[in-house]
Amino acid sequence: MSDINKVVLAYSGGLDTSIILKWLQDVYHCEVVTFTADLGQGEEIEPARTKAQAMGIKEIYIEDLREEFARDYVFPMFRANAIYEGEYLLGTSIARPLIAKRLIDIANETGAKAISHGATGKGNDQVRFELGAYALRPDIHIIAPWREWELTSRQSLLDYAEKHGIPVEMKHGKTSPYSMDANLLHISYEGRVLEDPWAEPEEAMWRWSVSPENAPDKATYIELTYQQGDIVELDGVACSPATVMEQLNKIGGANGIGRLDIVENRYVGMKSRGCYETPAGTIMLKAHRAIESLTLDREVAHLKDELMPRYASLIYNGYWWSPEREMLQTMINASQANVNGKVRLKLYKGNVIVVGRESTTDSLFDESIATFEEDGGAYNQKDAAGFIKLNALRMRIAAAKRLK
Repeated sequence: MSDINKVVLAYSGGLDTSIILKWLQDVYHCEVVTFTADLGQGEEIEPARTKAQAMGIKEIYIEDLREEFARDYVFPMFRANAIYEGEYLLGTSIARPLIAKRLIDIANETGAKAISHGATGKGNDQVRFELGAYALRPDIHIIAPWREWELTSRQSLLDYAEKHGIPVEMKHGKTSPYSMDANLLHISYEGRVLEDPWAEPEEAMWRWSVSPENAPDKATYIELTYQQGDIVELDGVACSPATVMEQLNKIGGANGIGRLDIVENRYVGMKSRGCYETPAGTIMLKAHRAIESLTLDREVAHLKDELMPRYASLIYNGYWWSPEREMLQTMINASQANVNGKVRLKLYKGNVIVVGRESTTDSLFDESIATFEEDGGAYNQKDAAGFIKLNALRMRIAAAKRLK
């Protein structure tokens, strides 16, 4: 501990990290540098400055990273149509490599030898933060208080906060708050009633979306324009990556889109039940697959689908900065060169319905061949007979032997 004179703390100003800040000061007797990132969580982050100053912090970093997060992390991930275990859109996972990067950047700028985070010893985030940090600075020292201290429950944190005069938001009597994480892509909920996988989530828990039952009775139509696999316009208006996600979250949430309740397999080995709201991500995934259906070669599309679970697992497990993820990303980016065009969507009571797609320059859909009407000789149906017989040859040989 005597070698660590300065620590950069990923600091939200919430319960866990406020307690960690005090704990680092008392246990490590070191200077703490706080880093607070605006990733689009929808809450004011400036109060973190006031809280940090009140605890004697001199070096305080508060940064708006929304555009970098959307442009350099979320959009590249959605080019791959990444989804973990068939449902989870990786909202928490994709934010961790950017936070790890900035923690290391700030440590280098301030001369800190260590970084610290509030991830628990039971979760995935400790792995994500630390794999990213070590990949970017192999000599960094990492302090993970949840693996060191004796505060083993939410209630013990509340008691610690009360003892040391640390204010706690969302404190309802002696009830622990949900464990939540939010950014442009999603908001997640864990703990409380959700620890029973049979229990239905409380309606009051949801923050970004109305229930599908209470969504408008009239459908909302939107149009997304793509260039090289990325959204560049919403309803004909040019939008930055962060702006389009903010708008899609509002539109999707108002139509009851993006709620998810899953039990997932954590990298550390346990199963965990969590709930998520991902309005923008739900819309983006549906729309991107729609524009790819017009513009991607069949075998390229199928290869992407085969590789996607591996790519998604790499992100979920914290390997964003790994050479294998970067190799896959290069291939995925190359596949998007001709993914250009427009997708029209109907949003209705929790549903995202593709009602139109077009690509005037890169569509591989040929109506003259696909038509059920007269095709003018563009496709000779007799050719199919030889195609079928050649593909059936091995099965015909096997069947003939079996029937003998």
